[in-house]
Amino acid sequence: MNTDSPGPGDNTPDDHTPDDAPPESPQPVRWRGLLTVLGAIRRVIDRILAVLCIVAFVGLVVIVSWQVFTREVLNNSAPWTEEAARYTFVVLAVLAAAYVFSERGHIAVEILIEKLPARLQKVMGIVIELIVMFFIILTFIIGGSRVAENAWHQDISTLPLSVGQVFLVLPIAGVIIIFYSLAHVVGILAGVEKPVPEFDENAEAI
Repeated sequence: MNTDSPGPGDNTPDDHTPDDAPPESPQPVRWRGLLTVLGAIRRVIDRILAVLCIVAFVGLVVIVSWQVFTREVLNNSAPWTEEAARYTFVVLAVLAAAYVFSERGHIAVEILIEKLPARLQKVMGIVIELIVMFFIILTFIIGGSRVAENAWHQDISTLPLSVGQVFLVLPIAGVIIIFYSLAHVVGILAGVEKPVPEFDENAEAI
């Protein structure tokens, strides 16, 4: 009779897995603190942008509706509505574009990058974010700041604002986009974000 073979209740070092073993960490420990801080800041900025976009959109609807009402019903279109609608739309478009960067929701051609090895995909993902940051610094932050400065004293005749004050939204949005891109770079390096944006089937019909 062989007494060396293990019984049904015996555990060997090869097949024993402790029930209290800690779960595998979703990201490397060295990135955890930075990811936590960036995630907290990102959520705050997301909420602020979402509220501003909603307010701007509702304001745009109200302004355009009042413009149509005064023109078609009262036969006396309110003179301030045209400029107010135009600049509200500019602010809404810029803030919404910045907000979409948070989820990497802009149009992206992924077919070529997806054919590369995983390591090269990560490199390309970082390179793309660096290109985005270069473009945003050049156009939104530097260019937008110059436009706002040059038009700072150019008053809007029907509004208590100047064109430069409205165009301040460009460098502000640029700084926000730079932050989002840096957060994406850290996420790619830490392995918690894919090098290319993920396709969201739920957003296809939006």
